[in-house]
Amino acid sequence: MSIRKCLCALALWLGAAATPAWAQGGPLLFAVNEGVTYRVNPIATVERFREISEDLSKLLKRPVRVQPVTDYKELAAGLAEQRYDLAYVHPAHHSIRAMTSGGYHLVALTKGFTEYKASFMVRGDSPLKTLADLKSGKIGAPDEDSITSVIMRATLRDALGPQPLPTTYVKLQEAVPFMIENNFVAAGVSASRVVVKNWQDKGGKVLASSRPVPIKHMIASNKLSEAQRAQLTSYFVELEQSSEGKKRLDALNVPGFLVSDQATLIGLGKWLSI
Repeated sequence: MSIRKCLCALALWLGAAATPAWAQGGPLLFAVNEGVTYRVNPIATVERFREISEDLSKLLKRPVRVQPVTDYKELAAGLAEQRYDLAYVHPAHHSIRAMTSGGYHLVALTKGFTEYKASFMVRGDSPLKTLADLKSGKIGAPDEDSITSVIMRATLRDALGPQPLPTTYVKLQEAVPFMIENNFVAAGVSASRVVVKNWQDKGGKVLASSRPVPIKHMIASNKLSEAQRAQLTSYFVELEQSSEGKKRLDALNVPGFLVSDQATLIGLGKWLSI
């Protein structure tokens, strides 16, 4: 073998030796979607999940790369094609669909986000008393593919029947009160506690609220083994039990994670028409 070939072979060997054996299998992709109706900075998302991804790399013995996914169509396609090994999904309908037919499994739910409700807001001087009174009105709501609007449509279907109400959709939940204030719609829908509280503080009324839906699901592809998925569940549920874990939760601005039943969520998906 020539000296040049020997040097090249040595360089390749040194490069492989410098990389842990477990890291040579290629990275696992960890998708993060934090909702379409909120202002999300993808660079900040990667940083907030950095320490968690480092922990998971050691746990799963594979590098874990965080990929923010802000577009719902991209998220849906990625889940359908099982491009993501692990995903943290705000919009429950997309994660439930992935668990129902996409080969994903529930790892954990996020504490503090298991009672997500859509509130139907009306002006303080509105004559409307119940959701049934909306049958001839128009409604304003956040993005059509947001979990808030999915919940809204299921709730209205229960109250008014299958015929959908005329609806004006806007990207941000904060824009919904403007439509109500200016009589562009008879009622508006938001699941943001801040938006609803501000509306009530200004004299507005809440006509009704939907049944609660858990959001912010941690799910894993069936490309990960059952044992690996169990490791992931233990990791996330136990974060709140240590000071280091609490730091990671603080970075995500959530109180913790909990175990839940996947079948219950899939049943909820039927109500949401998923």
